Amino acid sequence: PPPPPQRPLAITRHPIFTIETAGAVAGPSCEQDQSSLAAALTRRTTQERFNVIQFNNTVRSLFPTPQPVTTAAMRKAIRYVEGLSADGGTEMLQALRQALKSHQDSTRLQQIILITDGQVGNEEELFELLTHRLGTRRVFTVGIGSTPNSYLMRKTAEFGRGTFTYIGSVSEVKDNLDGLFKKLEHPVLSDIQLDRTGWAGLEHYPSRIADLDEGEPFVLAGKAKSFPDRTILQDQ
Repeated sequence: PPPPPQRPLAITRHPIFTIETAGAVAGPSCEQDQSSLAAALTRRTTQERFNVIQFNNTVRSLFPTPQPVTTAAMRKAIRYVEGLSADGGTEMLQALRQALKSHQDSTRLQQIILITDGQVGNEEELFELLTHRLGTRRVFTVGIGSTPNSYLMRKTAEFGRGTFTYIGSVSEVKDNLDGLFKKLEHPVLSDIQLDRTGWAGLEHYPSRIADLDEGEPFVLAGKAKSFPDRTILQDQ
C-alpha cells in the first residue's frame, strides 16, 4: 500500500543532542559527528527549542536549559560543536541524567539523541533513571565502533520509544547520522496506539510503540488467543 501522507504534528519536536567526547571517539569519528551535528543544527526551525550536551569524564551543556532557535543561539551552537575535542573517559549515565533535567513542555516533544561509542555499563542504574524520569521524552541511541554495548543501547532506545543506530565503521558515521537526523525532522505519526477491539489475550512487542518517522519501517510483533480480520493503528 502507498505510505501514509506526511502531516505536521500538533506537538513541535525539541531535540537535545547528547554527544560523547571521550578519548575513545577521537579522530575521524569525532570529526564526522561534529560535521553531521552542525548540519542538523542549521535545519532547526523557530518553533523548536534545542540544546547540545557533551560528555566524557564530566558533563557540559551548551545552555543551562533548552533554548529557542534564534540566529544568535544557532551561531553559538555551531561554534560550540565545531570546537568539540575528544579526551577522557565515558560517563553516559550522568549525561542522560543531565538531558532528563530539562522541563517537559506539553507543546513540545523532547527527543534525546545520544551519540556514543557505547562501551558503557550501569545498565540497572540507567534503566532505573529512565523509569523514573523519562516521562513523554523519546530517546534515540547511536553506537559507534566495533564493540558497543548493543543490549544497553537497544533497550534504552526501545524504552524511550526511539531507535538504535549501530555504526560499525568510521567511514559510515556521517551518512548514518545525516540520515537519522533527517528522519527525526519528518514525523508521520506520534503516540501510536493499537486498536485492541477483537483481540483476546493480546501481547505485543515492543510494548511501548515507537513514533513513525519518514523512511522508518513499522514493525510490531504480537501473539493472541484470537484476533480480528483487520486492526487499526492510530495516533492519539
